[in-house]
Amino acid sequence: MEITDSTIDYVAALAKLELSSEEKEKAKKDLGSILDYMATMNELDTDGIEPMSHVFPIRNVFREDVVTNQNNREALLQNAPEKKDGCFKVPKTVE
Repeated sequence: MEITDSTIDYVAALAKLELSSEEKEKAKKDLGSILDYMATMNELDTDGIEPMSHVFPIRNVFREDVVTNQNNREALLQNAPEKKDGCFKVPKTVE
């Protein structure tokens, strides 16, 4: 696929970019190179290759999301700047 000036203008308009004539020529060359590379990739025989989401074997390393409510209100309120009736006291935010 050949990249035309109108294609570059269209893409620049979508990206809300104002390109100089030199930038348009560079973008045309770069997009052409990308499309050439994609054409090369499309020539590869991928039959029998299992699809993957990442090249490295990645697994979720997060811990289980388990609720562990504990009755430690006094410990939580130790560092409160102000407290009232066992709760954090904060400045009024709504009139």
